[in-house]
Amino acid sequence: MSVETKTSANVKLAVPFFMVKDMEASLRYYVDGLGCKMTNTWIDEGKLRWCWLEIGDAALMLQEYRPSRVPEGKVGTGVSICFQCEDALAIYREFTSRGVAVQTPFVGNNMWVANVSDPDGYNLSFQSPTDVPEETVLSDLEK
Repeated sequence: MSVETKTSANVKLAVPFFMVKDMEASLRYYVDGLGCKMTNTWIDEGKLRWCWLEIGDAALMLQEYRPSRVPEGKVGTGVSICFQCEDALAIYREFTSRGVAVQTPFVGNNMWVANVSDPDGYNLSFQSPTDVPEETVLSDLEK
């Protein structure tokens, strides 16, 4: 039995918040590479420290570590965000046309899946429904 509470009725959106090591490199990746739009920012001590990015109807936030707090290694390792799309193959083609390294799309769980990894190791998966057989790889269809 499901009962909607005031809290659950009030929740509207979940937005990934990624800590990044180099805001400039991240913005080149997200804005120039993926085509995100920056719609909100926080400037601190003359430097962009945080921003809100939108791609289609989805959003994510980036914030740069303070220089004294930057951890070693790729901070996004093990973190994956899945974006549900109308056409993941069109997104794959758009990203590759901008020089973004994209894993060759494949079908998993009745979805075309196109994966990218940002400069900090965060995995972004762009997916869209398909009736193509499981484990099909786009390169197999293009032969």
